[in-house]
Amino acid sequence: MPEPLDPLTALCRKHPSLEAQVIWAQDGDWQPQEDEETGLDGEEIAFYAEGMVQEGYSCAWQILGVGAPEFVRLFFWTGDMPPLPEDPDLISQGGTAV
Repeated sequence: MPEPLDPLTALCRKHPSLEAQVIWAQDGDWQPQEDEETGLDGEEIAFYAEGMVQEGYSCAWQILGVGAPEFVRLFFWTGDMPPLPEDPDLISQGGTAV
């Protein structure tokens, strides 16, 4: 049976050079992690998301790029999910609760 993170895992395997930014829900909006060292490389993205889901967080992602995937935004929250941001470079999105 497919798991909710399978599309993200497959994307990261196909595009190992992807990088991701982690973004947290805060006060009904999204706040990116400020620390530049918290960015994730392609090998870490799916593992990080899986770990946060196991910790009880919901997860959504947006794949951004022009013609091909270039960057991933990972969103985490508990409770109500704020609306995901719109972006003209959005290729696809998914998640565990989207």
